[in-house]
Amino acid sequence: MHKQKIVIVGGGFAGVKAVLKLSNHPNLELTLICPNNDFRYYPTLFKLATGGARSATSIPLVEIFKDKELNILNTTVKSIDRANKVLVTENNLSVIYDKVIFAIGSVTNYFNIDGMEKYSFNIKSQEGAEDFKNHIHQQIIKSKSPDLNYVIVGGGPTGAELAGSLNEYLKYVLKCHEIENAKYHIDLVEAKPYLMPRMNKSVGISIAKRLKKLGIKIYTNALVQGESSDELMVNNKPIRTHTVVWTAGIANNPFFKDNGFVLMKNGLVAVDAYLQSEPNIYVIGDNANTPFSGMAQTALRDADFVSKNILREIFGKRIKPYKPIRPISVVPVGKNWAAVNWGKFNFYGYLGQVIRQFADIRGFSEVEPLPNAIKQLLKEYSTSETCEVCAPNQ
Repeated sequence: MHKQKIVIVGGGFAGVKAVLKLSNHPNLELTLICPNNDFRYYPTLFKLATGGARSATSIPLVEIFKDKELNILNTTVKSIDRANKVLVTENNLSVIYDKVIFAIGSVTNYFNIDGMEKYSFNIKSQEGAEDFKNHIHQQIIKSKSPDLNYVIVGGGPTGAELAGSLNEYLKYVLKCHEIENAKYHIDLVEAKPYLMPRMNKSVGISIAKRLKKLGIKIYTNALVQGESSDELMVNNKPIRTHTVVWTAGIANNPFFKDNGFVLMKNGLVAVDAYLQSEPNIYVIGDNANTPFSGMAQTALRDADFVSKNILREIFGKRIKPYKPIRPISVVPVGKNWAAVNWGKFNFYGYLGQVIRQFADIRGFSEVEPLPNAIKQLLKEYSTSETCEVCAPNQ
């Protein structure tokens, strides 16, 4: 029997899950195309930005896929030849497919705000999180004091998580550098009327109360108009700062627009009831126009759904239509506190943090055995500093 060539593009939650579901099937030849050698666990990047270790945010692909029959190409796809069923990579390698699954994630959207991309920090990658962390240390070393204002733009989960952990981290760094009575402010800026605009309004209100208790100043209905090397313009007023972190906007990967995919008004790819954009071309996770796109649990469910349908088709069974499920949202804000939105129910405080721990274990266990998932969770408590002053205190 001819082995069907299944190509998975993207090594995030959706891509890795699809490989695991389809791997070792005798009638499939699998190829994974992704630029990284590891799986990145983005929900913990805020911890890397505030003193955590890189190992807590990633798992090597060779560890996940050991004993799996799989071709891994560390590159990106630049074009698709639909007529000949060929993908062309950035290094001009041609990859033939019978079916292809795209799960390549989103990119940062700065909304064309003047100076934002040039001057702000971005913690949506390991490199960006470490750049921000190093900036904190270098600034304190250079000026013997912290920045006057640390401004986080974006009142979604990433912004709230970073704001909740930043104050404690700054206190730790200042103590290591023996700097006392230093004055600084941490500001969280959101354009909408309340935080967590994609969640229940009551969740945003509760998170705002929690952040205020932690000393964070919150600006809502706040329009960011531009950034320079020493200030951020918000609602026509300047905030003096050398430290702005952009956690606000995301956009679909430009690959889809560049290659003629049908896009919706929100920029996401139009898909049918089986998550196909076109016959034999599946688009899942952050890239697909589904109700709960953009969340890790959705990406995992999409991968599971598409993989099962591919196997059903191979065995001559009827494929099933997609049914979106609202994910559980968990947002940690500071030590031992998290907000949980579980359907009609909300939980806050230490109980929320416990649920977050189970959510992380569940997330890791989707890509590796449970014992390894628990070990990976424990890495979240490890620290890593390159600063010569702070490193001895780890």
